[in-house]
Amino acid sequence: MAGQSHYSLPRPTFDKPVRILIVVAPYYREIADNLIAGAKAEIEAAGAEWELAEVPGALELPIAIGIAGRMQSFDGYVALGCIIRGETTHYDTVCNDSSRGIATLGLAGFCVGNGILTVENIAQAEVRADPAQQNKGGGAAAAALHLIALSRSWGRSSKGVGFTRDLLNSGSA
Repeated sequence: MAGQSHYSLPRPTFDKPVRILIVVAPYYREIADNLIAGAKAEIEAAGAEWELAEVPGALELPIAIGIAGRMQSFDGYVALGCIIRGETTHYDTVCNDSSRGIATLGLAGFCVGNGILTVENIAQAEVRADPAQQNKGGGAAAAALHLIALSRSWGRSSKGVGFTRDLLNSGSA
């Protein structure tokens, strides 16, 4: 709704370094660049470091984050992309499956900010991506930062959540 204000949590602070991976699907390059700019600004304002990875489309975002989670040591992740409704049901599939993938990662203990825009047209995407307007890239980065802070406050184990490869391979549980 136009003119409605929304509450934003204060930016978290950290006593140890924070490393975030921004994963973006740059199908709509200009939109992606604005989402990235907003995310980078929020991450840097929190004193965190970031790296950037690009994937072909929104469906690959959760896959890339899952791979990074297994092979790298990031504290959190920001998924950025834009899905614009077209003439077929492909829009629904991409929206639902990319969102479900991000949610599944979150439930598995990944600190992920979801900045995948799902819009009807390019004008809606432009407003949402623009750091000077709705700044959804910055909002996704803020979400990841808050989840990292929450995870650290609860004493998150560096071994992750659930079954680990070591446990599965050792034959003991």
